[in-house]
Amino acid sequence: MIKKLDILIIRSFVGPFIVTFFVSLFVLVMQFFWLYMDELIGKGLGIWMILQLLFYMSATLVPLALPLGILLGSIMTFGNMGEHFELIAIKAAGISLFRFMRPLLLFIILIAGFAFFFNNNIIPVANLKALSLLYDLRNSKPTLNIKPGLFNNDIDGFSIRVGDKSKDGFSIKNIMVYDHTKGYGNQNVVIANEGKMIPSKRVLIFRLQDGWRYEEGGSGNLTSSNKTQVRMHFKRWDKVFDLSGFKLTRTDENLFKGAYQMMNIRQLNHEIDSNERYKKRVAVNVGSYLSPYLTLALPSAQKDTLEKKMRMEENSERSYKNSFFELVQDTLQYKVMEAALTNVRNSKGLVSISATDNSIQNENVLKYKIEWHRKFTLSFACVLLFLIGAPLGSIIRKGGLGLPLIIAVSFFLLFHIISLTGEKLAKSNSLPPWAGMWMATAMLLPIAFFLINKAKKDAQILNKDWYLNIVKKVSAFFSKKKNS
Repeated sequence: MIKKLDILIIRSFVGPFIVTFFVSLFVLVMQFFWLYMDELIGKGLGIWMILQLLFYMSATLVPLALPLGILLGSIMTFGNMGEHFELIAIKAAGISLFRFMRPLLLFIILIAGFAFFFNNNIIPVANLKALSLLYDLRNSKPTLNIKPGLFNNDIDGFSIRVGDKSKDGFSIKNIMVYDHTKGYGNQNVVIANEGKMIPSKRVLIFRLQDGWRYEEGGSGNLTSSNKTQVRMHFKRWDKVFDLSGFKLTRTDENLFKGAYQMMNIRQLNHEIDSNERYKKRVAVNVGSYLSPYLTLALPSAQKDTLEKKMRMEENSERSYKNSFFELVQDTLQYKVMEAALTNVRNSKGLVSISATDNSIQNENVLKYKIEWHRKFTLSFACVLLFLIGAPLGSIIRKGGLGLPLIIAVSFFLLFHIISLTGEKLAKSNSLPPWAGMWMATAMLLPIAFFLINKAKKDAQILNKDWYLNIVKKVSAFFSKKKNS
């Protein structure tokens, strides 16, 4: 009977979980699409390119949609069982809350293991594909759109103006084309009364009729007065524009592989270790950088020799009491001061470079450690939100998408806001990376244990009668104190 009950609970959970997971994933993908819609629309992107981008981005959003789907699915499952008095029947049979939560908990642990595998192996590849494609799409040129009455400069080296454009989009009138490809201003101009636009994949042809070509020549020097102007009339002439600049060019993905989002646990460990060792080398090298300028940075043998020499000079006639300049001739004091200032400036520059390098390495190590902890926190979030959703569902005893959806979204937003806050504190070095990334888990885990305890005791913490009884008890207590 218990085995059949385990199968019943898992079956009851799988359906709502799959539905809520894909709904959550769809909402997150649409949020991303609306965020970048203004930068993508109008660039002539094909359906396949858009679908490819959405597919890769949906893969990167799985770790965010998975905990939300588990939370909402667990609330709906246990709420539906409570609404149909199935939980009461199970408890009446002597089966505890922990016992009928156990099969789902084991199932969620398996999902968390899959989530870790997905975060460590699939997400880096998906981030590489998605972010590199998004970079290329955002930096691609928009499609050529020549509007009548306005100059269009989308084609490099040309400024085009069309006075009128027919409804078919091909016939044009009063055409003016300025050719700036030679870099000498408006030296070449084409004017035509009418013509047609003949587009193709790589070029755009302006088939012009009844027009003039004006070409200004000379020595090529803009300031030269020895220039000639040539005017040529034509009945028909084809002006060809190269549209290769509008074609989407893909950037080499190897250029993005060094980012921390594209690394797994092994690669992150390697980068953290490499940066830590590099920081130690920078600290050691500072002394060798400053040794030509500061005697304090000299090796011990050279320093002992210098100290002996100074002690000998103190006993000699060249010793001084107030200032080193007493030993320098008046004609050389300016040169000595300039040399000292130069040494100080060089020392300051070397220290600044080393400090900047060390700061960059610290930021890199911080990012790598944050990403390392993210691989685990997103997986553990699945278990945590299940431990919150299951007792909540048994307490509210409501199925469907009404109250469970509101409560699930509220807890997920709380978890997400705390996670983002902890991550920002970790990035600003206000908290250690492990403390910032695990802050949401540490704050919500006691709430999960509290809800499990209340669900075990069948506490009606979400029932308005329960709160009314508390208010009545508090009012009666204060009334009794007042009368006494």
